[in-house]
Amino acid sequence: MSEQSDQPKPVSINTGDEMSRGRYSNSLLVSHTPEEFILDWILNSPGGASLVSRIIVSPGHMKRIVSALKDNLEKYEERLGEIKAIKQGDKTFH
Repeated sequence: MSEQSDQPKPVSINTGDEMSRGRYSNSLLVSHTPEEFILDWILNSPGGASLVSRIIVSPGHMKRIVSALKDNLEKYEERLGEIKAIKQGDKTFH
């Protein structure tokens, strides 16, 4: 008889070098329809804004993403201290 564990099993994800390096984004645009959420990750730089990645998810998955982000943000701040959000202001480069 085997015992079941409450611990999630690790997931193996295969990826190429380009994807595993990741992308930097300093802005996010979110839009939605009744069927999907569209997340456009943007890089604002002195040369202008560029689309880094577009992710399209279902409303149910979006809710799980928001919950996971909230949980991880709380854990981060418990461990490393409160993150100070800067005010929305001048976004130009000097």
